[in-house]
Amino acid sequence: MPALKRTNYSCEIVYLGVVPHRETALASDPKDEVFAGFAGAAGECHAGLTRPSCSRVLTQHPRDTEIRNTRQFSIVSAEELALIAADIGLDHVDPAWLGASIMVSGLPDFTFVPPSSRLQTQEGTTLVVDMENRPCIFPGKEELEPRHSGKGKLFKTAATNRRGVTAWVEREGRLRVGDRFTLHIPDQRHWSPDT
Repeated sequence: MPALKRTNYSCEIVYLGVVPHRETALASDPKDEVFAGFAGAAGECHAGLTRPSCSRVLTQHPRDTEIRNTRQFSIVSAEELALIAADIGLDHVDPAWLGASIMVSGLPDFTFVPPSSRLQTQEGTTLVVDMENRPCIFPGKEELEPRHSGKGKLFKTAATNRRGVTAWVEREGRLRVGDRFTLHIPDQRHWSPDT
């Protein structure tokens, strides 16, 4: 019996980007197409089969412990970025400013798709959603503030529950702007430890 079920929800890839050197800049460089290999996208600083642990997993691992890389891609939603922009008084927030790998459009409540869901293209390229990507201060400080003085400090609060998800590659293949992902979710009930 399959453990995942295909939903009727899909979304379009409207932006692809690669962050070549995080030490230099957070912003991603726009691409029309990337190859999603098992280690992530070529030329992406977040690529790799493993990565050093960071503040997001300090309750599990000491900082800089080598762990499996489930943060190969940072995926955001066009609809959620529009809400962030409105909250901080801008006409738009560019996904590149967040270091986004992918921006999708058309999937409601995107930041809260269940962990372990699959996003699969029509050609079969498949990404596994790891979890919500909690907002931090760096996009506001490094990218928004230099462009829009006074707005950077508003980013973290405005991006809460709207920052998208991280994901890793389950099945290799090409990703192109204009491709569509279909959402597949775990076929299980919600966790309820008191039952």
